[in-house]
Amino acid sequence: MQHEAEAATQRALSAGTLPDPVFRIELDDITNAGSPAGPSLLPWRVGSTKYRLMQPIPFPGKLRLQQSVARAEAEQADRRAASAWIEVAARIRSEHAQHWYLVRNQRLIEELIDVTASLESIATARYAGGLVAQQDAIRAQLERTVLRTELATMLGERRRVHARLNALLSRSSTAPLPEPEAPAPLAELSLPASETLIGRALESNTELAAEGARLRAAQANRELTYLNRHPDFMLGVMPVQMSTRITMWGLMLEMQVPLQQSSRRAQERAAESDVAAVRERNQALSNQIKADIEAGLAALQVAQQTEALAQTHLLPQAQLAVQASMAAYETGRVDFATVLDAQRELRKARQMLLRARLDGHLRLAELERLVGGAP
Repeated sequence: MQHEAEAATQRALSAGTLPDPVFRIELDDITNAGSPAGPSLLPWRVGSTKYRLMQPIPFPGKLRLQQSVARAEAEQADRRAASAWIEVAARIRSEHAQHWYLVRNQRLIEELIDVTASLESIATARYAGGLVAQQDAIRAQLERTVLRTELATMLGERRRVHARLNALLSRSSTAPLPEPEAPAPLAELSLPASETLIGRALESNTELAAEGARLRAAQANRELTYLNRHPDFMLGVMPVQMSTRITMWGLMLEMQVPLQQSSRRAQERAAESDVAAVRERNQALSNQIKADIEAGLAALQVAQQTEALAQTHLLPQAQLAVQASMAAYETGRVDFATVLDAQRELRKARQMLLRARLDGHLRLAELERLVGGAP
């Protein structure tokens, strides 16, 4: 897209120049009628030779408008290239956050598999001592199998994210990636009000800027279409050669006669519709950006609240429940199902914390894309 923008810039440089002149040679009486000389195609051996040098000249103002259209199109291509880069950067941030989440979730499941194995050992020992039923050991084995299944699914998803991230980095899909860095806690984020973000987006969003350039191109093209009601010209100079001498000089003016008015009116209506379509598209994009910013901020605030609740309340409570249930199970005061339920609640709390942080940074990447930079 950068190459396309450069190409559009170069086209804009040549859009305001005059067309190339036209050179024409006309040989009259090549048969040399009434003369003993035979037919010839040499300019000095025919009846007369006319040389025409003609320069097309558009109606005043057309070249300026053509250049305005080309410059607006070049700006549009440049803004689209910038938009593409911002889009790629946002996708990289999103995939990196996904990568971190899957790595941490994988470690969590592996840790839970080890914990379940320890629970299975405890249940097996208590069953051997006749303190509990065999069902406790079987339930521990079943829980570990379920966790292994989830781990296999997690590893497959991690490979997919790995490949997508490498594709965004223009590398081989199997190229190794470094260990993902943990994103900052959402509690450390401080974002301005939605009105401030919307104002920044309306000023610096590259998609909006590209649509603005497209509108200017359509408006200049509309003016050029109306100017086509006036004729273009062709100016020429014409020396006439007879034998080896220039005997006469002539001037020529050619004018295009704009008679096809129905065709021109249709072109003008089409140009008006193009301007209206681009203007409406620009307004729709502006409205969508405003709505996306509001939705993104709301989702980010929810993720911040969820992270805070999981970090300060849910996770400590789940850890205490696991410790209490393990102690009670070893003394026979609760059954094994209570221990498993406590472990599942702890797992949910830890995954909720990871998911909240992931959701928050995904929303943050989307806000960066909309605003055109860090919010």
